[in-house]
Amino acid sequence: MNGGQAREAGEIFGPRMTLFADVLSVGVCTAFASLPIVTLPAALSTACAVLRGAREDQPVTATRYLAVLRRRLRLGDLAAGALSLTGALLLWADLALARTGLPGAPLFAVVAAAIGGYAAVVGLRACGRPESLTDWRTAVAGAARDSVGDAGGSGLVLLALAAAVLCAWMMLPLAFLAPGPLALALTAVDVRMPTRTDAPEGPAVRSGGGGRWSGRS
Repeated sequence: MNGGQAREAGEIFGPRMTLFADVLSVGVCTAFASLPIVTLPAALSTACAVLRGAREDQPVTATRYLAVLRRRLRLGDLAAGALSLTGALLLWADLALARTGLPGAPLFAVVAAAIGGYAAVVGLRACGRPESLTDWRTAVAGAARDSVGDAGGSGLVLLALAAAVLCAWMMLPLAFLAPGPLALALTAVDVRMPTRTDAPEGPAVRSGGGGRWSGRS
């Protein structure tokens, strides 16, 4: 954010505390938008896009979150959600099968958990990339490269996910706040990458002459 960090005269909370409150409000919106489950990737991606806009002093509010989300939820977003749900169910079924005592079950469980963890990192990092607003394939491909080339960032993503899950497990109402800090962590991990360029928000439109699709707010 470009604004000063000092409090104005008579101001109780500084800009950082205000941003923290906005993050929580965006988290609540993300939680409710994710209730149909198949909308979870789009909801989390939208939260990351809204939080990313704070770098350009754009408002981080529930109103802006809902406005950006309304321009989304296209077929590709729902397909990404369905694919994520299918992958989660397959992982749960594999781990349940490993607990039945089949030969080689411990090794199978470790391999399945490793694959599931890597898929979760790629999916979460894809949500944090600006390309996810318009093109999930590009976002996932970039996230897959980043997850390998930036092991430290991938570790931070796993820690952020573990913290969100732990908070929700310890106290259920926190499940409606946890998506906000998780989206903030995903955005921070992405913007720390060198040569990162932000894609503008909004639906894809055709640019003149080249037939190439790009985002425009």
